[in-house]
Amino acid sequence: MPTDKGAGETTFLLEGGIVLPMEGDRVTYDPGSVLVLDGIIAAVGSVSDVAAHPASASVETIDATNRVLLPGFHNCHLHSGLLRGTAESLALWEWLENHIDPAHRAMTPEIAKAASYMAYTEGLMGGTTSVLDMWRFMEGSAQAAEDVGIRATLAPYTADRYDYFETLETNRRLLETHRVAADGRVRSWVGLEHIFYCSPEMFRNAAALAEEFDTGIHTHSSESIWEVQECLRQFGRRPIEEFYNRGILGENTVIAHGVWLDDREVQLLVQTGSSVTHCPCSNMKLSSGPARVGFYRDQGMTVALGTDGEKENNNLDMLEEMKFASLLQKVSSLDPTVGDPWDILDMATRSGAEALGLDDATGTLEVGKDADIVMVDLGALHFVPVLHGSNFNVPAHLVFSASSHDVSDVWVRGAHLVEDGEVISVDVASIASNAQAAAEDLFERRAALKGSTPSPATDLGKNQ
Repeated sequence: MPTDKGAGETTFLLEGGIVLPMEGDRVTYDPGSVLVLDGIIAAVGSVSDVAAHPASASVETIDATNRVLLPGFHNCHLHSGLLRGTAESLALWEWLENHIDPAHRAMTPEIAKAASYMAYTEGLMGGTTSVLDMWRFMEGSAQAAEDVGIRATLAPYTADRYDYFETLETNRRLLETHRVAADGRVRSWVGLEHIFYCSPEMFRNAAALAEEFDTGIHTHSSESIWEVQECLRQFGRRPIEEFYNRGILGENTVIAHGVWLDDREVQLLVQTGSSVTHCPCSNMKLSSGPARVGFYRDQGMTVALGTDGEKENNNLDMLEEMKFASLLQKVSSLDPTVGDPWDILDMATRSGAEALGLDDATGTLEVGKDADIVMVDLGALHFVPVLHGSNFNVPAHLVFSASSHDVSDVWVRGAHLVEDGEVISVDVASIASNAQAAAEDLFERRAALKGSTPSPATDLGKNQ
């Protein structure tokens, strides 16, 4: 569904904005500029320093006055989907049993593909340039990511205890065809749905598959207290300890949620180089609890940020997610000093790229990296006052005041995908129409299913 507008020129100068490179030292260029040559960042710095670059005088100049320039956001835990607003006010396992798992039984490749087009386009409009998506029939997701123009790391829902998910064999086929695709923007990983959906043998085979293809692993863990208690009952170990025993932890492993980690599990994740994706809106909505994000980061863990799916969040707005990531830390710890805006921005940019193994190419605005850039317009009333110098408050505005609606422009590898708030890489109206039709088809198919859907909630005797 690409438009005929194209991505345009990938060589340009963004001049006079407030530049947050997010390279780890809280550097700011105010005002500053970013020079992009053939999709690669060629210069970042003050307006005068970048203007001195030999190429600056001969390229298209885009006025970034009263706008913030920062790296694209990495949504490091996403589920494409079409259930938004239909499975509300339920506890996690009841929600899975009665709504989510039956939808998986009814899923088709066409429905799954329409969901990914919608999710990736929605995310892009809010500055998301990279996603880690766990979904079904992900050849369609790969096509959606290629057309929309974002980076996508694809980790299929796999399980062997229930027959309505992907298998390691279908995951293998995805790796064989899409280990790397779309000129490197799209990659495939090994996915594992959940410890209670997958046998111990499947975990070990998944680790072997990831090693065979030299790729990453993505799964859920420690999202609810009950999950931890049940894991202790079944295996005599907490979830992360069991993951370690099954051989899936490592530098290429990203664990979604990680809400109920004890100190020993935190150290296991740090020692193995595993990363955690914090999903505050989902954790609040499903009453899962608050993760000790500040403690995790203090211990040296890489903590990324994710929205989770549209069904457990209701939007894919990474700027909104940043606000809740900060506020949840503050209220759960009763410490107003945690959740610093710079730290939250880091989780969405640099740390997200690091978790995905993309930090050599993206995650910061530095010379030699791909031009994955978000421009946020500070012209609305909810940003007044914008202060500079010793009272500089732009990071706080981004985390506490901004939303996806304030994103004016987005580039990936220098390709202009969002211009003046409008996605120009794909036809948004067609994507919305197709997703609506796919959702209606999904609900009809789900309603026609015979019998109950087996799931851990029933099989393990969970009553909520």
